Parts: sequence; C-alpha cells; structure tokens
Amino acid sequence: MSYEAEIAGIGVGVGPDGDEIPAVILRADGQLLPIFVTRDQANSIRMGLSDRVFERPLTHDLVVEMVTEFGGAVDGVRIDDLTDGTFYAKIDAESYDAGQSREFVFDARPSDAIALAIRFECPITVTSEVLDDAGQPPDSIEMESPDDGVFPHAPGDESRDESDFRYR
Repeated sequence: MSYEAEIAGIGVGVGPDGDEIPAVILRADGQLLPIFVTRDQANSIRMGLSDRVFERPLTHDLVVEMVTEFGGAVDGVRIDDLTDGTFYAKIDAESYDAGQSREFVFDARPSDAIALAIRFECPITVTSEVLDDAGQPPDSIEMESPDDGVFPHAPGDESRDESDFRYR
C-alpha cells in the first residue's frame, strides 16, 4: 500500500557526531518521514517550493524543460524502498509520440525525485513498508525556530518561512 505525501518542510537534523544535516521532511499517513539530503538538494527543493526563477535554469529546472520539450511528463514519484539506511525512489514518467503514450520508470535519489515532483506538480507517494521502517509520529520530532545561518540556502537567499524548522 502507498500513501500520498506532502512536504512538511526542510529542516536540519543533528547527526551522531553533532553535525547538522539537512533533511526534507515528508508527511504521509499521519507520520513524518525525515530524509537526509545534501545542502545542494535541500536548496533545490526549497527553490522549487518558492517558485523562484533564475536567469539560467538550475539542474532540476533544466530536466523539466528537456522532458517537456521532448514530449514527456512526470506523472508521479514514489519513495518505495529503504535498505541499510538508504532511501530509494522511482520516477514514473511518460512520453508522447504521434499520439502514442509510452511509460517509463526511472530509479532516482529521493531528493531528485522530490525536487522534480515539485516542479512537475505531481504526487509524491511513500510505501507503507518505508513508513513502517522510518516513519515517526509528529510529536517525536522537536520543532524549533531556525537560527540565522543554520539552514541550507542558496547564496544570497535569506528567506525563511514556516516550512523551515529544526529537529533533533
């Protein structure tokens, strides 16, 4: 079984060595699912959420342009596996040629899949197995207000919103 997920926010978790690690937090079936990502991926997801447009396309924006130009679309992304602490995702896409539809499934990092889902405005789903293994009740994540300089942002982007939070 799969559950539709929404992005609860981009936050920073504290790793075992005390380092702050960016994470995208999904909400599905009443649970929160933190997925650790790189700072670049956190920035891309944040920029996608803000609809910020740059003079030249960033990587995920370029992928959207290319897929669309070649007659394709992304129908949905799914976080469908968790093995040895690593999340796995799939991107469900299709292309159209001479009125014929052809379906594709691509393996992806969850962060890339989520960044594309935002831009294609398509659903994100999470399997029950992944939620069973890594989902957390909302009250198990302590949410704090962000401090200046803590969150991963694009250079020159000092914006903060309610989707920015800190958790431990």
